[in-house]
Amino acid sequence: MKSLLPFLLLSSLVAGRPGGQDAPRPDLDPRLEKLVASVSEQRLRQLDEKLTSFVTRHTFSDPSSTTRGIGAARQWIFDEMSRSSAKLQVSFDSHVLAPQERIPRNVEVRNVMAVLPGRSPRRIYITGHYDTIAYPGGQEQRNRSEPTAVLPPAFAPDEPSPGANDDGSGTVLTMELARVFAASGIDFDATLVFMCWAGEEQGSYGARAHAQKIAADGVVVEANFNNDVVGNSSGGNGVADGGSVRVYSEGPEDSMSRSLARYIERIAAVYVPSHRIRLMSRHDRFNRGSDHSAFNQHGYPAVVFRESHENWTRQHSVLDTLDGVDFKYLAQNARVNAAGVASLALAPPVPKITNERGQAMLGRQPTGYDADLRWHAAPGAAAYKIYWREAWTNDWRFQQTIGNVTQHVLRNVSTDDFVFGVAALGAGGHESLVAAYATVSPRDPEVKVVR
Repeated sequence: MKSLLPFLLLSSLVAGRPGGQDAPRPDLDPRLEKLVASVSEQRLRQLDEKLTSFVTRHTFSDPSSTTRGIGAARQWIFDEMSRSSAKLQVSFDSHVLAPQERIPRNVEVRNVMAVLPGRSPRRIYITGHYDTIAYPGGQEQRNRSEPTAVLPPAFAPDEPSPGANDDGSGTVLTMELARVFAASGIDFDATLVFMCWAGEEQGSYGARAHAQKIAADGVVVEANFNNDVVGNSSGGNGVADGGSVRVYSEGPEDSMSRSLARYIERIAAVYVPSHRIRLMSRHDRFNRGSDHSAFNQHGYPAVVFRESHENWTRQHSVLDTLDGVDFKYLAQNARVNAAGVASLALAPPVPKITNERGQAMLGRQPTGYDADLRWHAAPGAAAYKIYWREAWTNDWRFQQTIGNVTQHVLRNVSTDDFVFGVAALGAGGHESLVAAYATVSPRDPEVKVVR
């Protein structure tokens, strides 16, 4: 607790004096500044150049070639991540799929996984998918089709499908951050998992198989930062925007995925202030999806990053080539990921705010007109921060930092009019996600009637 006190005091002083915004940020960690700055635009370009040289990475392309197709691509990703650092534990996360929807025959999907062990087993995932697909006319033609129209089949698996942006951008972002975090020298509390997914274009099968397995094994996942199509700054409609990125998160509004999205926005404002985070209160783009869905479906917090404006002509097309990727923009999106992941990985785990029966520990004590917040202690927490807001609004409006306790009363703050949350603070000031005291209205039993 002692090391946190200067942080709290300086926070109060800077926030409370005129011109305080020009003073050094008390919540700025020099180690994270250095980590974020070490993202290399040049290396992102070099990685994507190599990735697209395999011509296609279609799930059903030749797995045996050493120069072309998905087999060569995944082996290169494996080897490149292994070369990045001896600290990374690199492996294939393999699953043999049986025939099912969009999977016409048995096929092996190999996710490439690089693990950077932390002090605790709780995991934070940074992900993108490396497989590709191309359709005649690309995604633009598919968008113009009637929703009930029969879509044209994809080109043959071994035909060109470069995927420089979809999702070469998310893949090389993941690979570059694996290198950056391993080289940082920072001792993270959370274990970081850098995963390049396979089988996304057929229905996120690589991610679904992995999430299914870790959920069955009881693995604790605190967050999934998924990146799918994050390298293009010019939309197909002529709108250019290299200064923002969209972050989609599944509801309801107080879900942990929404908490993760708000966290990303706040941390990005500290470490990458020139890049705006556009929060999207929906699971993903309309009638679209990606690998983060697999985590959501197993109750894990997950978001997906999407570039600000997409070019449908290039997407899912032979035209998805390197000249459609803005690597300066991609590097900024990588830095936003890096800041959020690093801050969260240094923070304590999120406090648990429910009792053994799964009920939110929020009451009206002691007067009946107060908000009595209780929670379980988070390992490594040195203090806690209480958040609240009017029940109709989405963003936290009020906050109060308190000591290393597990209960706090807000006098004359109605539990009926406000939503509350609590986050844990580590000794260095890094903050966990906010756990909101949300209620789920149970369905009433059927009414018994005589007639």
